[in-house]
Amino acid sequence: MFTEKYAEPLFIITDDTGMIQHSNFTVPDPKSGYTTDDNARALMAAVMLYERYRSEKYLELIFRYLSFLTYAQNKDGGFKNFMDYNRNFIEENGSEDCFGRCLWCLGCVINSPYIKNTIKYAALTLVKNSIQNVYKLNHIRGKSYSLIGLCIIYKSVCENSSILNYFNLNNKLDEIKNLIINLSDDILHDFKKCSSEKWQWFEDELTYSNSIIPLSLLKGYETTKKDNYLNTALKSIDFLNGIYFKNDYFKPIGCKGWFKIGANSPAEFDEQPVEACSTAFLYLEAYKVTNKNFYLRKAHLCSEWFTGNNSIGKSMLDNLTHGCYDGIRKSDINLNTGAESILANIITQLLVS
Repeated sequence: MFTEKYAEPLFIITDDTGMIQHSNFTVPDPKSGYTTDDNARALMAAVMLYERYRSEKYLELIFRYLSFLTYAQNKDGGFKNFMDYNRNFIEENGSEDCFGRCLWCLGCVINSPYIKNTIKYAALTLVKNSIQNVYKLNHIRGKSYSLIGLCIIYKSVCENSSILNYFNLNNKLDEIKNLIINLSDDILHDFKKCSSEKWQWFEDELTYSNSIIPLSLLKGYETTKKDNYLNTALKSIDFLNGIYFKNDYFKPIGCKGWFKIGANSPAEFDEQPVEACSTAFLYLEAYKVTNKNFYLRKAHLCSEWFTGNNSIGKSMLDNLTHGCYDGIRKSDINLNTGAESILANIITQLLVS
C-alpha cells in the first residue's frame, strides 16, 4: 500500500532547478547535475501524487519539473538532456529515449483530470513543437516511448474539447493518429525481422527497459484496435514471462552483460529499479486490455521487488529517507539513491496500490 512516506525523497533530491541526478549514498550530489530524463519522470510522479492527494506541494513540483522541460526544449522541438549544476546544458541534443520519455510524461499532464487547462496548454505547446521530430526517430526505444506518449496525448485531446478548440487541433489529430500507426508498424516490422519460434522479440538482444516495447504496442492497439499489434505484444510478453519470472519474484536482466540471442541465460547482475517500474507498467496495461488476473499478479511482483521479494530477499528502500537504492549487485546492494531509482519506486508503488 502506498503511503506518502514514499514521496519524501522527492523533496530531498529536488532543488529550485529540478531533480538532481545522483546521490552520494542518501545525500544528493550537486556535482552530478540534472537530466531532462529524470525531470520528465519526476513530472509523471508529481502528476500521479497530485491526482491522489490534491496537495499544493505536489502541484508546485509539477510547475518545477514542467518548467525544466520547457527550458530543455530546443528551437526545433527536441530536448537537451544533461545539465550541470550551474543550469548550463552540456549537450545540444539529448537521446531519442529522452525525447520519447518527454512526450510520455507531457501526455500524463495533458491526460490528468485534476490539472487546470492552463498548465495543460503549456505541456501541449511543448508537444506541438516536438511533433516534427517524431519523423526522425531511428531507434526502437525512442519510437516506443514516443508511441506511448502520442497515444495518451491523442486520447486526451480527443476527450477535451477545450484543448481541441483552443489549439485548433483537428488537423493535427489526423497527423498524430498516422504517426501512431507508422510507429506501431515500424515496431511490428522489427518483431517480424528478428523473431523466431524460440526468440519472440524485436531485437537480437534483450537490454534495458525491454518492457517499454510491448507496452507501446498495447497502447497502439488501444488507439487503433489493430489486432496484429495486440497479438505481437502478447507473444513478446509471454517470452518475457519465462525470463523475468522463473521464480515467484521478479528478476530483471542484469545490465552487466544483458541477454543476447543464443546465450544460455541472461546476465544476473546488476538488477536495476527502473526495470521493475517499466515492467509494472507493461503488466498493468496487459491486465487492462485482457482483464486476466495473471498479468495483475505479475505487476504486483514488480512492486514487491522493491520491498524484499527479490533475488536476495532484501528491501531496496532506505529506512531513513525512504529512497530506493540503485540496484542489486553480485556481492551487495548499491546503497546510492539516485533520481532514477527513487522515481522508479514511487511510480511503481503508485501504479499498483
